[in-house]
Amino acid sequence: MTLPFAATPAERRLLTEGRLSGPMPWVIAIMMFLTVLAAAGGLALNHAASNVTGSIAQRITVQIVEANPDIREQQTRAAMATLQAMDGVNEVIRVPDSEIDALMEPWIGAAGQEEGIPVPTMIDADLDAETHADLESVEEAILAVAPAARVDDHAQFLAPLAGLIGSLTWLALALVLLTASALAASVILAVRAALNTHRATIEVLHLMGATDVQIARLFQRRIAIDALLGGIVGFLCAIIVLLLLGQRIGAVGSELLGSASLPLWGWFTLLLLPLLGAVMSTFVARFTVIGVLRKML
Repeated sequence: MTLPFAATPAERRLLTEGRLSGPMPWVIAIMMFLTVLAAAGGLALNHAASNVTGSIAQRITVQIVEANPDIREQQTRAAMATLQAMDGVNEVIRVPDSEIDALMEPWIGAAGQEEGIPVPTMIDADLDAETHADLESVEEAILAVAPAARVDDHAQFLAPLAGLIGSLTWLALALVLLTASALAASVILAVRAALNTHRATIEVLHLMGATDVQIARLFQRRIAIDALLGGIVGFLCAIIVLLLLGQRIGAVGSELLGSASLPLWGWFTLLLLPLLGAVMSTFVARFTVIGVLRKML
């Protein structure tokens, strides 16, 4: 039984012999390496954008900026009670004073609390989409019971970051398309070079009754093997790089950088790229051979 991608003697005479021989598989490996990295970057950024907008964008922080500690505590409890009584407020959490002190320490030092410097209390609240859209009403209700309150909308601060992530995602997609176009162009050049080299042999095959489709099969099988082997090599190299980068990002310990990770479906998408590259190269080789042969005769 003959395998679909098995090289026949005629094919070995027309094209370069051996696995990963000649420049074509290595060019495809480089293109696939860059494609996988660009695709992984785009998928990771898209996943990070979903995490940021989904878990943080609808959150608000209420600061009670009051010098008198008794009044500050009274307004903090009133603001929390108001938020907890509202429809559409999913969770209300008071930020512990120890965390606030740790945040302020780089600015006022460890002795700031001992000196009696007033530090505002902070309340984090998660809102649903409808309540977040009517944030003015939420702010009015809080100010009615806590005049010293200041409401900070996380979406306002995240808007520039979301825009940057979106731009980088589109850039990654553009890089994937560019590398795919470069891969197709390299296949076209390789096929045209092989056709010119073996022009006399192809004319003899035509005289023997071979059709353009039959001759095209000789080339597309070899190109398919080169594209698949080169794609696997480039894919494996890219995966090694991604794993090393993942370890570096994990060592940083940043929540924002940690959100820029590949989801499970993203890894399956990357696994399809070598196969898609081989299929695309096969079709490009087929149409190129048929198109050139029609012009030759």
